[in-house]
Amino acid sequence: MDENEIKSKLKQFICTEIMNDAEYPLTYEEPLITSGLIDSFSLAQVGVFVEIEFNTYIPDPELTVDKMNTINAMAAKIMEKMA
Repeated sequence: MDENEIKSKLKQFICTEIMNDAEYPLTYEEPLITSGLIDSFSLAQVGVFVEIEFNTYIPDPELTVDKMNTINAMAAKIMEKMA
């Protein structure tokens, strides 16, 4: 699985399951947490999704605003854990 596919799946999950707006024009660099689009509980949901969808575990201490604020940052962390 490549990084673009990961980004696409993350975007789809965040827009449909967390934001409940499949048509939201979310970009890969748009701040998610610092802008208020998602909260810390939602970030935990992303962590569970990553574990199920990509068979990749991201420890709770790494599920932070600094490391997971954009889809690009999330995808980079997933790629790092998959390597």
